[in-house]
Amino acid sequence: MAMNGSVVLAGCGNMGFAMLEGWLASKALAASDAFVVEPNETLRTRAAALGVTTVAAAEELPETLSPAMVVLAVKPQVMDAVLPAYAALAAKGAAMVSVAAGIRIDRFEQAFGDGTAVIRVMPNTPAAVGAGMMVICANPATSADQLDFARTLMAASGETAIIEDEALMDAVTAVSGSGPAYLFHMIEALTEAAKAAGLPDDLAGLLAGQTIYGAAVYARQSGVAPGTLREQVTSPNGTTAAALSVLMGEERLTKLMTEAVEAARVRSVELAG
Repeated sequence: MAMNGSVVLAGCGNMGFAMLEGWLASKALAASDAFVVEPNETLRTRAAALGVTTVAAAEELPETLSPAMVVLAVKPQVMDAVLPAYAALAAKGAAMVSVAAGIRIDRFEQAFGDGTAVIRVMPNTPAAVGAGMMVICANPATSADQLDFARTLMAASGETAIIEDEALMDAVTAVSGSGPAYLFHMIEALTEAAKAAGLPDDLAGLLAGQTIYGAAVYARQSGVAPGTLREQVTSPNGTTAAALSVLMGEERLTKLMTEAVEAARVRSVELAG
């Protein structure tokens, strides 16, 4: 790694804690280089158990601390209230990394100045088990080393991708940010279908959940295009073909997913204002 150094994690709720665990487990960050700011005592105690330094407020951080990066993992609605406490660290040259949905880079540039390195990340909930999709976008003030360090940290939570056009973040949000919920609903729907086909409730849930999990892992690890995988498991006039004629007839599922993603994208644009 071209760059490392200490990291301040502002907010250690579920997403923040999951990222912190990933950083330490992957050795992307040493516990001695991690500083957590978390006002909630229960969450602070949970973080402290990992061996990192924890404080209740940014003002309690060591005055001599000059971190390479500040990762802002607080809820979007409290972000504006939180930012002023980190202006001094930004002024020392820390890159500011946000994992808050919907908050654009220019909001951070207004708070910290145009010369501040700002990196926006769109994570998703599977990051909690190291299977996230972490999409990264940086402003021009961000150096290659800073971007590399951010990517190394985010890679501890799953796959990473870098985009240069921040406008694409609304589509990213609609696909990978909100996408896990679509799959959770698919598991729900397949479970209900299994029950309707006569399977007991617990078996229906097991079959639906494990089948979608297994198919997703297989699709990622095989390196084969999903359309090809579909063709490989579809015998002519067989059971799979019968089901796919329902899902694929008139491109039903494709059209439904396209409408769903577009609705999420439009809402993301609206929320960003």
